Amino acid sequence: MIRVSGLFLHPVKSLRGFPVDRANVDDLGLEGDRRFLVIDDAGKFLTQRTVPRMARVATALCEEFLHLSEQDAGSITVPLAPDTRADLRPVTVWRDSGMLAEDCGDDSAAWLGGVLGVPCRLVRIGPDFRRPVTRDHARPGDLLAFADGAPLLVTTMASLDELNRRIRGNGGDPVMMDRFRPNLVLEGTEPFAEDHWSTLEIAGVRFRSAGPCDRCVVTTADPLTGQRGKEPLATLAKFRRDPDSPSSVLFGVNLIQESKSGQIAVGDPVRIA
Repeated sequence: MIRVSGLFLHPVKSLRGFPVDRANVDDLGLEGDRRFLVIDDAGKFLTQRTVPRMARVATALCEEFLHLSEQDAGSITVPLAPDTRADLRPVTVWRDSGMLAEDCGDDSAAWLGGVLGVPCRLVRIGPDFRRPVTRDHARPGDLLAFADGAPLLVTTMASLDELNRRIRGNGGDPVMMDRFRPNLVLEGTEPFAEDHWSTLEIAGVRFRSAGPCDRCVVTTADPLTGQRGKEPLATLAKFRRDPDSPSSVLFGVNLIQESKSGQIAVGDPVRIA
């Protein structure tokens, strides 16, 4: 039987995520996932692709606050709730631009700028934010937060095991699943069975495949330090190239939640179609 073996939230795009036992589903994906974004002065998103030190910042959520912490810089808290008094900033994530997000204030900007070593601002989603999914698999009413292109990402333990078998065969060290920053991790499948799924249903919540996930250099970075190596991209490039775009290597599948509410938990069975 296929089951959920892991659930993960990443409150701030490209900062560290953390595991949870259960998660609520809403209009934008998993509640609390990628609802904050780090931007430059022009409003363009920052990620570990260009700022590897972002991997050093840990995140946590409580009922009212986002907590950010770094080993040498201490911690800071930021309210989760929207603030009608907050400045609105137009932000850009890849090809999506002009989305209005709430600035989280000078304190968080100064703290993050000090940790990352670059001028930046922290913004959050508020009532003025709207971002439709524009992937080929999108339908009217599909929205997302600050994720790259789809609300969620699913991976499987069998696929990771097969990847690590090949990495070891190449003389490398195995990688952990957090390299791929998934939301859902499933067990009980064949390797890369997820490539062929159309829909998933978990605890009455239905998800639709939005196609494979093209992996980038962030997967080669140690999730705790940001230091980069060559794996897993070197091995993925040998057997997981996109036939329609050979420069792309694939691991995991993007998902769109057809159900805009519900709750899923670790251990839940998964029905595949």
